[in-house]
Amino acid sequence: MVSKSVIKKEDLVASVADALQFISYYHPVDFIKALHAAWEQEESPAAKDAIAQILINSRMCAEGHRPICQDTGIVNVFLKVGMDVHWDTDSDLDTMINTGVRQAYLHPDNVLRASILADPAGSRTNTRDNTPAVIHTELVPGNTVEVQVAAKGGGSEAKSRFAMLNPSDSVIDWVLATIPGMGAGWCPPGMLGIGIGGTAEKAMLMAKQLLMEPIDIQALKVRGAANKAEELRLELYEKINALGIGAQGMGGLTTVLDVKVRDYPAHAANLPVAMIPNCAATRHTHFILNGTGPALQQAPDLDDWPIIHWDGGSGARRVDLDKATPEEIATWKPGETLLLSGKLLTGRDAAHKRIADLLQSGQRLPAGVDFKNRFIYYVGPVDAVRDEVVGPAGPTTATRMDKYTELMLERTGLIGMVGKAERGPAAIDAIRKHRAVYLIAIGGAAYLVSKAITAARVVAFPELGMEAIHEFEVRDMPVTVAVDVNGVSVHKTGPAKWQEIILRRRTG
Repeated sequence: MVSKSVIKKEDLVASVADALQFISYYHPVDFIKALHAAWEQEESPAAKDAIAQILINSRMCAEGHRPICQDTGIVNVFLKVGMDVHWDTDSDLDTMINTGVRQAYLHPDNVLRASILADPAGSRTNTRDNTPAVIHTELVPGNTVEVQVAAKGGGSEAKSRFAMLNPSDSVIDWVLATIPGMGAGWCPPGMLGIGIGGTAEKAMLMAKQLLMEPIDIQALKVRGAANKAEELRLELYEKINALGIGAQGMGGLTTVLDVKVRDYPAHAANLPVAMIPNCAATRHTHFILNGTGPALQQAPDLDDWPIIHWDGGSGARRVDLDKATPEEIATWKPGETLLLSGKLLTGRDAAHKRIADLLQSGQRLPAGVDFKNRFIYYVGPVDAVRDEVVGPAGPTTATRMDKYTELMLERTGLIGMVGKAERGPAAIDAIRKHRAVYLIAIGGAAYLVSKAITAARVVAFPELGMEAIHEFEVRDMPVTVAVDVNGVSVHKTGPAKWQEIILRRRTG
């Protein structure tokens, strides 16, 4: 007979807080090894450079105990609670977990960004401590509590897809048709979780849980598939990478590091399929409580992180942002690497809405917010700690600002934007019309990017927290010209080129 165990409130709280701090700066080792292998094999210069920055950033974060990405995620927790567990607590399970989340995100030595908004369809008020978590609980036999913890970035979560296919439809065809439309906002290369069957919510839940499994596609290729789900994994892995999307969507050999597939019995009339990506800031871990105290994470061996020497200035054009002109930016070429120095303003969704409301009502912009011949950086940084100027400050997905692009370029004198991933047709049309440019920084290299920021101050909308408008002063901040003044986009030309290269090699 299984003996009962007593799990104390403080042990669960401490273990959750420790796990969230741990995953904020340590990538899973399997991810690092897979990404390093992809870097060694990559032939696209743009993709190889992007992966190098992600790997360098990862080692910096592991050494400095600071977040891998400025988006420190929405917390997902999966619990398997043994039915022979007794709780020593005055709180319910969700409250205990959220107490651990709160402690982790407010830790003074490694403050994590608060990204969670209450009343999402209304006032959108930041909860200031990243609570509440999204919690899934399962009762199982036994006397332990097994906990899986993840911090899921908003950029990759936004690319989640679901379809209720007909039973005769091809899952592979749906995936291959869907992937290109997801764009690069999920910061490939990463991993895909695909849930097939059950009901709508069951398929989505399976896809999310799969993202916590280790990367093992190369081992599967060696031993061969043992069932239909594994056959799908192998076929999708090859066919998705053959799309040539590549790192950060700029074209290359590796778009996915692994594809996970899980199925569940479904109604005869339905074929639910869910697909959720993990990004370059893949963050997850697990622990087991057995009544003997908290379960704290063990630091990995930093020897598992490659040492990569990266020269961001080799062949790059240096740009003085304080002297940039429309005439100068017209000489920049798609795919060209720039090193930015000088001042630039920041702004994300909430700041853009405030600006749009002011402009459309005939009011002036706040003092210190002058975009004439200037650049805006789409970023919501982590708060600084100790002697930092700013915390990790990588780019956010630019397409969310597409609906404001025409207004910003027409009414403010803005000449350039910096973000991550592609721009949509409306934004590209506005960029071409106003002879502006769009530059990308590497998603998943937030701590590395922050080291190029030499000064930072809030200039408007401080009540928006991380979404306030900052003025950054940067020195040699590496970016790539993603859309030039003629509207040529590397997110279209790059994947098209590498898809053709891969197809030509495979067909001989």
